[in-house]
Amino acid sequence: MRIHSFVYVRGDPIEVILVAGVLIVVAVTFLAVALKMQSTVRIEKRTYGIPDGLILYSDLNVPAEPLFSKRFHLVGKPDFIVQKEDRYLPVEVKTGGQPHPQPSHLMQLAAYCQILEDVSGAFVPEGILVYNNVPYTIAFDPQLRFELESVITLMRTSLHEGVVMRNHQEPGRCKRCSMRRYCDDHVQ
Repeated sequence: MRIHSFVYVRGDPIEVILVAGVLIVVAVTFLAVALKMQSTVRIEKRTYGIPDGLILYSDLNVPAEPLFSKRFHLVGKPDFIVQKEDRYLPVEVKTGGQPHPQPSHLMQLAAYCQILEDVSGAFVPEGILVYNNVPYTIAFDPQLRFELESVITLMRTSLHEGVVMRNHQEPGRCKRCSMRRYCDDHVQ
């Protein structure tokens, strides 16, 4: 007797029961794993203040592949990419006691919006900055797009000319700065 195309039974009812039992155990195991994963995702979303939607990309738990914009020659790894309805939203989680989005974080999020738009080919209307589990929706509007392009141009010009100006008074930032080798204006 043949049951489906992948299980052959030779007429022994015990074999049929054993095969059915194994398949049930496998199905229950997969269901348990899926429910555990779903619970973990819900907890992670709540923990980080991530909006509803499907998480397509995460760089917080396991390092993810960087995304690359060929048009702007930008590389970045947002903490999350969430698909909400037919939109893709980059999400950047920040720690610390900032009371509101910082200018440097806005530029970082704008870069992620641009990269995601170029990689996906879809319009990215906004991104989300999360401070202490509080999400701030930031519109990727024409003004922010213009600011991003201006900052990119200024950075590339500074690097090309070999002159980078410091924009802070924090010694710790100087020690960790990726532009340190180009800058002669270190805070001690």
